[in-house]
Amino acid sequence: MQVLKIRQLLILTIIQFLFLMNGMAQYKTFTISAEGDTLNAIDSKGMKQGKWVIHVEPLRGEPGYEEEGIYKNNNKEGIWRNYSLVGDIIAVEFYKLGGKDGIQQYYTYLGDLIREESWRGYDPEAPYDTIAVYGEGNNEIIDYKIVKADQYSVKHGEWKYFDPGTGRLIKVERYERGHLEAPTENKKTVIAPVEKKKEVEKTTEMLEWEKKNKGKKKVVRDGRTTSGG
Repeated sequence: MQVLKIRQLLILTIIQFLFLMNGMAQYKTFTISAEGDTLNAIDSKGMKQGKWVIHVEPLRGEPGYEEEGIYKNNNKEGIWRNYSLVGDIIAVEFYKLGGKDGIQQYYTYLGDLIREESWRGYDPEAPYDTIAVYGEGNNEIIDYKIVKADQYSVKHGEWKYFDPGTGRLIKVERYERGHLEAPTENKKTVIAPVEKKKEVEKTTEMLEWEKKNKGKKKVVRDGRTTSGG
C-alpha cells in the first residue's frame, strides 16, 4: 500500500512537471521567484506576459523603487503597486491596455495619501469617441465632435490633493479628457449661524403684567421691587 502511494505521488509530480515545462516552452526568457512563481516572462513573440517585478535603482538624486503587476501582450493590465526600496508602498495604479484607467493613489514614504488621480483609458469596444471643443481662453464648451478612438490614456475626472500631515483635502482639479477645468480650492468649513432663541408666546396675564409695570423699577414677579443699577 505504501509503495502504491509513492508511485501515485511520483506520477502526479511528473505530470505537474510536464505541464510546467509545457508552459515554460512558450517563453523565451523568465525567472522563478523564491516562492516558485514565474516572473518577468517574455514570450516567443518578444512580448511581456504574466507577473512582473521591476527594480529601479536610485539615479541622479531620485529614489529607487520597485513596481509589480501583470503584463498582458506587452501592456500593463489591472492593478500595479509601487514600493520604496525598503518595502513601503508609495503608489497604487490601475491600467487597461497599457494606459492608466480609473483612480490612482500616491503616498509619502510615511504612508500618507498625498494625491488621488483620475484617468480615462482606451475602450476597445468603442471605436469612436465624443470629445468636447472648448472656446479659446475659457472653459466653455462650444461644440462636440466625434473622432476615431485611438489607444490613449488621459486625465479625466477629479484630481485630489491632500495635506500629508492631517489628511485634509486641500485642492481639487477637474479634467475633461485631458482638458483642465477651473481648479478649485477646498471649500472652507462653513460655520452654521446660531439660531435665534424662539420667543415665548405671551399670555394675556403676562401682557397685562408688563403693561401695569411699564416704566417702573425692576420688578420681581412676586411683587417685590429691587433698586435699579
